Amino acid sequence: MHSKASSWFKPNLLAKTFGIAFFVYLFFGFMLLPCLNTLTQIFTVKNADGVTDPLAVIRFFFAGNMPKYVWNSLKLALCLVLTVNIVGVSIVLLTEYFDIKGAKILRLGYMTTLIYSGVALVTGYLFLYDRDGILTTWLYDMFPNMDRNWFSGFNAVLFTMTFACTSNHALFLRNAIRSIDYNTVEAARNMGAKPFKVLMRVVFPTLIPTMFSLTVMTFITGLCAMSAPTLLGYDSINPEIVRLAGSSVADEAFPQARAALLSILLAMFTIILLTVLSNYERKGHYLSVSKTKAKLVKQKITNPVANVFAHIYAYVLFIIYMTPVVMIILFAFQNYPAIRSKTLSLSDFTLINFFGSQDYEFMTNRGKLKTRPDAISGLFANSDTVGGIRLSFVLSALAAALACVIVVVAVNYIFKNRSKKRSTVLEYSLLFPWLLPTILICYSYRTFFNSEEVWYVFHTNLYMRENVRFLIIMAYTVVKLPFALRMIKAAFYAIDEELEDAARNLGASGLVTFLRVKLPIVLPSVLAVFALNFNALFTEYDMSATFHSSYGKTYAMVIQNMCAEEGRDGYNVNASGRRCASTVFIMLVSGLILYLVYGVGARDLADRLALKEKRRKRREKIVARLRGASEKAAA
Repeated sequence: MHSKASSWFKPNLLAKTFGIAFFVYLFFGFMLLPCLNTLTQIFTVKNADGVTDPLAVIRFFFAGNMPKYVWNSLKLALCLVLTVNIVGVSIVLLTEYFDIKGAKILRLGYMTTLIYSGVALVTGYLFLYDRDGILTTWLYDMFPNMDRNWFSGFNAVLFTMTFACTSNHALFLRNAIRSIDYNTVEAARNMGAKPFKVLMRVVFPTLIPTMFSLTVMTFITGLCAMSAPTLLGYDSINPEIVRLAGSSVADEAFPQARAALLSILLAMFTIILLTVLSNYERKGHYLSVSKTKAKLVKQKITNPVANVFAHIYAYVLFIIYMTPVVMIILFAFQNYPAIRSKTLSLSDFTLINFFGSQDYEFMTNRGKLKTRPDAISGLFANSDTVGGIRLSFVLSALAAALACVIVVVAVNYIFKNRSKKRSTVLEYSLLFPWLLPTILICYSYRTFFNSEEVWYVFHTNLYMRENVRFLIIMAYTVVKLPFALRMIKAAFYAIDEELEDAARNLGASGLVTFLRVKLPIVLPSVLAVFALNFNALFTEYDMSATFHSSYGKTYAMVIQNMCAEEGRDGYNVNASGRRCASTVFIMLVSGLILYLVYGVGARDLADRLALKEKRRKRREKIVARLRGASEKAAA
């Protein structure tokens, strides 16, 4: 009896039991049940007589404008798959595969979307191309007959999101190309294959696994787009769902059920795409990426005409990527009159957009001069922006870290039990949020947990007051699980099984082997996923709009609100300046995190030891010089 009882308290068994219970709780409690509740809303609506009418929402769908929102979102997603892949593949080829002059500078420009995204990026483009934007104002001065509202609707959304969604190509497709064995490229060239044929027959087949993941992410991003359609005036599904979620029966017919139906339609489109791609992937229509045996050498474009066009195309893309960044940085240090008139001048240089505040004087409708104290305030002198920064930083960091921890533990379990069905069940459970649009998950949370009837959260209303912050963290975490799983799982394939066998033969337990052998190998990839997730969540707008409340006012919502209310009744005057300063701040935070991950965290053990030795020698050299100087002074 004693041996049976003690066996239940073994650390491994306790950890395994806790892990299984946690994953079951996470899947059923925060993935499956809230979404099933949303589905039931569609068929439980009541008509004017108070009788349940299961088909009322369906009839309303075909009779109203709802098909327009569905088609607009589907059209945007399909077009983005085409445009983002074209631009994303081309920027990687131009900087990593072809020999293009200034490739290092071009790469930095193409990667600017890594350091600012979401509502910050869209507002940056609006700052340039809106009816009162910088470039629109300059163009209007040259061409007075042009339409100042040219940057709106579908074309504006497609243009903005095409260049906003290439960040994953710049990272993961770049790594895939750099891992190509140059011996295969050289062998094809020695057999007389032309450069274009080598690219199509040798290079591209090795990139198809990565392209699958990127295509799925791009399609889902376009289908579930929120910030760009909202700010650029394009009628798509997500903005309509958020609008309906905040509506009531007194305003229009069964808004909650209509929002649920639109969410389910989004999920159906996503599931169909994933099914098609998964079936194609299982058929093995691609070559596996080879382990690098020879470093890839950049290929020269021998045709002079093609070479010129490639350089022109590369630098045109560079200008498109860099113009918003440069203009926002410049105007972040201009005063309010300069920003309002869209003029640059050294005499208007100021730090008021970042620090401090000023009074604002304006003329009333009756012609009286009025002063509004401290109406012009900087980013770090405004309580709303400071509160939004603090809240978004904490929520994003917690969610990004939690997603990485969950996935690392889960992937380690999947690889240890890869031949068992439970590992497959676990993997598909973590991929389940990928089948559902972000807005469906958030809307389900908002409606399901907005009561005290849910027993497994201790009958607590998670949408009330400060509790909404926990709900945001859970939504952030669940939404980022599939992306983290795909990327971290790929990193686990790089672990040599012989290392694990050697550790086991030396008597190391499974936990020690994981912490001492596996984790250091996959840590750079884990940190990379954490950085990407944090940067995406820090300025995230879609989920923030769904959960929007005074207690869950994230940084993206603060930026959006202060721009919408700029100058109203003499308040919030300097919103455009604060918006530029906010974007610069976001770039600095995101850039610092990416540097710590890719600049410092990505170094292997040999590089770290060499750098440590170099710093030690430099320190000893400085100490020796100081000691020699002090001895001379003493003599």
